[in-house]
Amino acid sequence: MADEKVVLCGANSYEKKYYFNKEFSKVPESIQEELHIICVLFTEEVGGIFTIAFDKDGEMLFETTASDEDYLYDDISAGLLINKIRNTKQELLQSLQLYYRVLYLHENVEEILAQAEKQEE
Repeated sequence: MADEKVVLCGANSYEKKYYFNKEFSKVPESIQEELHIICVLFTEEVGGIFTIAFDKDGEMLFETTASDEDYLYDDISAGLLINKIRNTKQELLQSLQLYYRVLYLHENVEEILAQAEKQEE
C-alpha cells in the first residue's frame, strides 16, 4: 500500500455509480454525504469518472478520466471544477488529509500542524 494511492471515493457518470472506500467508514456520516455530493455533482457537470484519493505521502489527489468516445467531456472544465472544489471545500479537504496522515500513515499530528503553520508564514 505504501507505493500506491488509496481511493477515498469516486463517481462514474457512465455507470451512474458512486463508490466510497469502506476503510474510511469511521469518517462522520455528514462528511461522507458531502463527499458523495461533490463526486456526483462533478460527474453530472463534467462527465467522465472522478476520484478523490491519497498518494503514498498522504497528499490528496483529484483524478478525472473520460472514455475516448465521450465528446461532451471537457478537460478544461474538469480542471476548473477541481480548482473550485479545492477552494470552496479547503477546510474539509485539509481535515480529511490530516485524518488520513494520522490514522493511516501514523504520522505525528503535532508535527503535521507545525509544518502547516510554517508553510502559512
